Amino acid sequence: LLRQVLDQWFESEPLKATLATDAVIGAMASPQSPGSGYVLLHHAMGALEGRRGAWGYVAGGMGALSRAIARAAAARGAHVFAEKPVSRVLLGRDGRAQGVALQDGTEVRSKVVLSNASPQLTFLELTPREHLPKDFVQRIQQVDTCSPVTKINVAVDRLPNFLANPNARDDRPLPHHQCSIHLNCESSELLHRAFTDASDGRPSSRPMIELCIPSVLDPGLAPRGCHVVSLFTQYTPPVLAGGRPWDEAAREAYADTVFDCIEAYAPGFKASVVGRDVLTPPDLERIFGLPGGNIFHGAMSLDQLYFARPAPAYSGYRCPVPGLYLCGSGAHPGGGVMGAAGRNAARVALEDFKWL
Repeated sequence: LLRQVLDQWFESEPLKATLATDAVIGAMASPQSPGSGYVLLHHAMGALEGRRGAWGYVAGGMGALSRAIARAAAARGAHVFAEKPVSRVLLGRDGRAQGVALQDGTEVRSKVVLSNASPQLTFLELTPREHLPKDFVQRIQQVDTCSPVTKINVAVDRLPNFLANPNARDDRPLPHHQCSIHLNCESSELLHRAFTDASDGRPSSRPMIELCIPSVLDPGLAPRGCHVVSLFTQYTPPVLAGGRPWDEAAREAYADTVFDCIEAYAPGFKASVVGRDVLTPPDLERIFGLPGGNIFHGAMSLDQLYFARPAPAYSGYRCPVPGLYLCGSGAHPGGGVMGAAGRNAARVALEDFKWL
């Protein structure tokens, strides 16, 4: 259990609770859930500019990372089709992947196909079901994709001013404005209670909030004097108690709860808001193709990791369809903006390509 790991190394409850947020981030679990310690380890993997476990902001926003990858691919001869949804994977008579068909009818032929989409989209919607073993399809259907995350994007006309460390008179950003700010995590019990709310079908009354202000380090994201605030919040159930869907009223009511919590830490925050975009789990699924709104394409639980991701015997990026490879968050080693799954899948595909 995560609690045992943190108790071994730390004494401060606020510090332990803050670290615990990275053990439950994106997971419908509490710090008391078995296996939560691995999720903390997963978020400490890798390095940034020589600093192990460090994270960073992408200059120009996360979309700039996708554009950089696209430019690098195009420079090496790749053709990039933007805003062209794929309707299905094309298979030859021998059952081998031969490319993809786009929704507009265009067919893109290729000797190999790598899918960065979720296992659910790749195998249950894009690949002809008759070419997949029944036990494989059943496994993909049974993957736990429950997500507690509601993402809120906020535009503000001034820098948040926190009671714990008030802004300077010139309103210049302070060191904590450049970091990830964790709210409602003074104790692990608070996180557990927030999880319990969602388990009962209710949005957390005191949700876990991870607040970032990327425009402090990347001023081009907002007009002068203004900022963009990214709120990664949980816990919110995918479906509300009684089977109620997330309508506009429920969405805004939860956002109001989040803003009330922030206001307690930074008075004046609500008055500074000029716009907000609230994305519940169903919104994240609809807009970004995340199954259940899960940012990892599936829970990072011990039964869905390593050799079992996305299914037993298929953790090596190959799948039952020759020439089709899974390279996204649903593949080993799981989610996070680190590129490990893509790099590993590319190496496997290149090795197989030698024999085609």
